Amino acid sequence: MTRMTRTLSLWVLLVVALFATQSAMARELPDFTELVKDAAPGVVNISTSRVVDRRDSPFRGFGNQEIPEIFRHFFGDQLPTPPGGGHGHSEERQSLGSGFIISEDGYIMTNAHVVDGADQILVRLNDRRELEAELVGADEKTDVAVLKVDADDLPTLTLGDSDQLEVGEWVAAIGSPFGFDHSVTSGIVSAINRTLPRDVYVPFIQTDVAINPGNSGGPLFNLDGEVVGINSQIFTRSGGFMGLSFAIPINVAMEVADQLRASGSVERGWLGVMIQPVSRELAESFGMDNPEGALIADLDPEGPAAEGGLKAGDIILEVNGKGVDRSSTLPRLIGHVSPGGSVDLTVLRDGERETLSVEVGKWPDSQSSGGDAGDGHAAPARLGVAVQSLDESQRRKLELDHGVQVTEVDPDGIAAAAGIRPGDVLVSIGQQPVESPDQLSELVTELPEGSAVPVRLYRDGRSYYVALRLASD
Repeated sequence: MTRMTRTLSLWVLLVVALFATQSAMARELPDFTELVKDAAPGVVNISTSRVVDRRDSPFRGFGNQEIPEIFRHFFGDQLPTPPGGGHGHSEERQSLGSGFIISEDGYIMTNAHVVDGADQILVRLNDRRELEAELVGADEKTDVAVLKVDADDLPTLTLGDSDQLEVGEWVAAIGSPFGFDHSVTSGIVSAINRTLPRDVYVPFIQTDVAINPGNSGGPLFNLDGEVVGINSQIFTRSGGFMGLSFAIPINVAMEVADQLRASGSVERGWLGVMIQPVSRELAESFGMDNPEGALIADLDPEGPAAEGGLKAGDIILEVNGKGVDRSSTLPRLIGHVSPGGSVDLTVLRDGERETLSVEVGKWPDSQSSGGDAGDGHAAPARLGVAVQSLDESQRRKLELDHGVQVTEVDPDGIAAAAGIRPGDVLVSIGQQPVESPDQLSELVTELPEGSAVPVRLYRDGRSYYVALRLASD
């Protein structure tokens, strides 16, 4: 055999091996064709419109995306109103989204933000029928909404169990990105139980499925063709699908949907506590081996937690036996409890675990406010702060029965390193209430050197803890 023949044979073998490898890989990739055929009829396009009042301005016609740069320099994206207020006129705004049918008699699931503020909601079915929908109810905290159309014998989707999802599992989305009906994208589950800012009630499913504007509210499927989530949002730097996609687990969504269908609103459990994460430094200061749980920084004195015996400084470790691995887990667990129901809370208090039974209340919509400062009084140089006593009017205003206010902070001191600022009220240190500047001096003197100590602060109407590490003198 000549050298050329041998070389040619090697190339043939390499090409055959390459095709064989590609064929094997193709066989291992999932095929979504049957899933799409079965599921597409149950996916709908949702368009909304609302009328907003506007005033004419000299810049009308540019639109917010076309304002000349010189005007943006002075006005940003807020166009000025001409003298006299301009002439009023109405403008119709439209938006697009997706949804899916959950019952034959016309109930449809989507995102709350898809239908937010809508004056009219139109649902386009797979057979091209367009039906006007009624908003049954929407829950902003979970971004779930339920619609109702007047129709019967509609194709429905099969709901799966989102608790069974695993990272690495293949999933697919069907929706109407940019208004294109029934577009299909696929990917894998890249994380579960993901917490997003301002979305503490949803343990999101994170995927790498391409999601674009218009996909919101559409279903996320597993390979069995079951709905396991509602596509809700995407984190991206480009504004396109190149980012992380997040879906609401269908188990969470259906709990909300059942309440919306029954009463049009959602009731959540409430403890009446203000919580914060347990950092590694705080864990050490409380004598914990690892950071876990939700630290109670403050609580409503008339709330369920206070009535159940909880205190500021308690760290909630379990709810009805379920571990609270981080502070963001607690609102979910309590939020799922019906108001009036009882929960067993395992807490860490003074280094010991104990269990308290608390009757959960109903979530109120209220916020607290905070207070100010006065004359200075020296505290130990070891702490690096100057403090003052609180007079009666300040205590009433702040709703505190003890504490001292920080007037100065040494920028090179340990208090500054812990994050303590002028204006903060030191409520307790090392779990001991601070009654006066002199008593603070005694408490600081008695604290052990080189170890982290929990300090409870009151700032801007909120209480929380920092870990103060005391150095040797």
